[in-house]
Amino acid sequence: MSAELTLGAEEELHLIDLESGKLSARAPQLLSRLPQSSYSAEIQRTTVETNTAVTSTLSGLRAELVRLRKGLIDEAAAFGLGVAAVGTAPHSDFADFELTATGRYRRMQEQYRLLVDEQLICGTQIHVGVSDRDLAVQIAQRVSRDLPILLALSASSPFLNGHDTGYASIRTTIWQRWPSAGATGDLESGAEYDELLADLIASGVIADAKMAYFDVRPSAHEPTLELRVCDACPIIDDAILIAGLFRASVRAAEIDIEAGVPATLLRAPLHRAAMWQAARGGLSGQLLDGTSHPRPVPAAWAVRDLVSRLRPQLEELGDYDEVRELSEFTLARGNSADRQRAAFAERGELRDVVELVVQETHGPAHGTAPSVSAMRSYRNRAGDEAVGPSSMPRPAYHDIIDFYRSLPPSELLERENSRTGFTDGEGLTFGVNGEMQSFDVDLFPRLISAYQWAELGAGLAQRARAIEAFLQDVYGEQRIIADGLMPANIFDSPGWREEATLIPPGVVRAPIMGFDLVRNEFGGWRVLEDNLRAPSGAAYAMAARRLMDATVPDLPRPGGLLDPHSALVHLRETLLAGGAATLHEPGSSTTAALLSSGPTSSAWFEHSRLAEGAGLLLVSADDLEVVWPAEDSGSTASVPSVIEKSTGTVIHALYLRLDPELIDLTDSQGQPIGAEIMRVAAERGVFLANAPGNGIADDKAMYCNIPDLIAYYLNERPLLESVPTYRTSDESERRIVLERVGELVTKPVDGEGGRGVLIGPAAPASQVAERRSEIAANPTIWVAQELVALSSLPTFDGVALEPRHVDLRAFVYVRGTGPRDATVADLALTRVAPLGSMVVNSSQGGGAKDTWILGPDASLEENALLRTGPIMVTRLTSPPPALGDAADPQDLQAAQEPTADGATPAEKEN
Repeated sequence: MSAELTLGAEEELHLIDLESGKLSARAPQLLSRLPQSSYSAEIQRTTVETNTAVTSTLSGLRAELVRLRKGLIDEAAAFGLGVAAVGTAPHSDFADFELTATGRYRRMQEQYRLLVDEQLICGTQIHVGVSDRDLAVQIAQRVSRDLPILLALSASSPFLNGHDTGYASIRTTIWQRWPSAGATGDLESGAEYDELLADLIASGVIADAKMAYFDVRPSAHEPTLELRVCDACPIIDDAILIAGLFRASVRAAEIDIEAGVPATLLRAPLHRAAMWQAARGGLSGQLLDGTSHPRPVPAAWAVRDLVSRLRPQLEELGDYDEVRELSEFTLARGNSADRQRAAFAERGELRDVVELVVQETHGPAHGTAPSVSAMRSYRNRAGDEAVGPSSMPRPAYHDIIDFYRSLPPSELLERENSRTGFTDGEGLTFGVNGEMQSFDVDLFPRLISAYQWAELGAGLAQRARAIEAFLQDVYGEQRIIADGLMPANIFDSPGWREEATLIPPGVVRAPIMGFDLVRNEFGGWRVLEDNLRAPSGAAYAMAARRLMDATVPDLPRPGGLLDPHSALVHLRETLLAGGAATLHEPGSSTTAALLSSGPTSSAWFEHSRLAEGAGLLLVSADDLEVVWPAEDSGSTASVPSVIEKSTGTVIHALYLRLDPELIDLTDSQGQPIGAEIMRVAAERGVFLANAPGNGIADDKAMYCNIPDLIAYYLNERPLLESVPTYRTSDESERRIVLERVGELVTKPVDGEGGRGVLIGPAAPASQVAERRSEIAANPTIWVAQELVALSSLPTFDGVALEPRHVDLRAFVYVRGTGPRDATVADLALTRVAPLGSMVVNSSQGGGAKDTWILGPDASLEENALLRTGPIMVTRLTSPPPALGDAADPQDLQAAQEPTADGATPAEKEN
């Protein structure tokens, strides 16, 4: 071999104050106590760089990294500091930057300004011995297609400035801002590289050769080829895996050069796209496959394909078994970005994330062995909420998964039979295609942490207040139209109801709102739909809890679990608050009723259970009549009333759960009782919840306007994002949609129940062409949404757990538009798609799960301790055990490869 293929590494390490969890600028003090041959300063005083000795084996490199980390950790301990090997320190913000006092660094700060001030980032550089500079330059060109995979494996910088950036490696996007970062372009020799470098220096854009921040470069100070794209890795063996793959890639390129195999290089824009994709999704998303015409593939596939492709070189170097084992470990536990996000999701505390990365940096080289074994038969997919990479259960679901693993098949079957008996006994049904069917509740629950629920609650309450303000305005003064934020043709919307203008000003129009939310593969929540007419699901969520209590009472419940039945109190109070405006005598009681279309309604189960549970009268058209005050009767009543016929009870609040529009409602005698009720409401004789005309605000074309409503009525920024939605009524957006029908989800603006939805990527070309024609012919009745890779949860298919796509319907009770006038119910309905379906919808035969929402008291004590106490750390005292002492990698590998399927925004019954 012409290349020496030795190994070395440089690690940049953050210094963390263990008391506060923040960065500490005490690198100068530490460096004065450490040998200069192995430790050096970086541009920021919060970082120390380590430089290993040259080694020839992966085990030798591991020992060097352990040795150097231990030296720094031991010295840092004397100052109350810990060490974190991550791309960005989770608690860092740009204000933490302190420049290392050297002339070179001060010159850089003067020249590059903000670019220097935001360099609170750390990377790992891997060196492979290639002393022939011509060969090194040629190899650097050829290994470029493997760099995105190495970056994805290392990604450890999702947090910056106190927020999740949405990137697995935000360090990459910061680093790429340097004028000399990225690929060098096509070069053939060391002379060409030196000429390029000289031209850059002569241009004045960079000061010296050390500022050649290319992805891969001949080292400026060693006879090596240097990999520079990777984040710092808290677990040493992740860095060892990258070193092994990079060295094998170098060797493969060298063999091709010796054999005269022409280089097949990605064009520069495609290479940038592949690097961006890796930085964005890491191992949780997809990576480009590195072919001449790259296509996205699941990250795990890309990693395993790289190991397989480099197998001959890995075997030649004696690294194959170790690299394959390490790759499965990394895929099993995820990269650092995955682990950091999982830690944050538990309680929403960045201190938890800081503690994790410090513990991992200080811990054994192989990381901590998983406390549970993999779900070997589970068909894992990216974005599963309960099962992580390579089928490893996520911590929050350990107890649930362990419980079901402990049940013998016969007992599990008995529980399933008990579930069916409960469903039949409760009459738990839902109408599908005109027929009543059992509403299936799966026995595997969904968990939502206190932090997640608090974040969702704040965003949903904000959204509800803005929508209510819009409804009152658009049927009243119409200020938003006069101010030009909404077009006058809004009155052409299918949801507009002229009779809704009769409702008096100031009356709440949508006191019960339902919101459909989805999670993407990165764990981010998005609002998919707003439901303001008759959102169904609250009673089903309560029934799901009762079913679980009856069927699996011994399933471990987490602390702080909220009771969904508390929503009944909020429902009653909200209706009575609206009805109180109809009281005419001090001290009079208020009565609320639920007006249903009757037992033939698809959600009759819900109507009857909500009425019973909230203490509402359950009435239909035949149960009601309207009484008008007679001018000569001497009655003190000044407004008409709606009464329940059999008892004469005056109804002050009427919760509408009707199939037809209220104005069209007639009783069995053909009397227009609905039109009469509208007249009573116009006279403030009865409060209507939810009022006619609310459909104008949950028209699917309105989704794009929600941020504008929040800004206009509340003067706030949205706390929750919506799924990106295109209005085909807009000419420019229509052109985009027509070009991308095969990539998008298209649906009618007034559709419900999943009807009319076309999932472009799953549709045959003939249907895509037909939908394109339909949109072009009548663009005002359609919208399009981006495809969302919907999250999934394990669901019993009768004998085993199978991933199914899920969404979440949450409920908000509204009493006005003020900051305290919206209450998020302590319940939510998780809806589950049928097997093989992308549509999560009760009307399409989907089922549900009990949703376990944790309240703020669940972790209040732990949060208080964490905020005030120091981070607990361990220190490396000896080399870690051999790989053979760790868990069997076969227990970390799924029986099947991750699927590449995606899920889509789901249509739901309203």
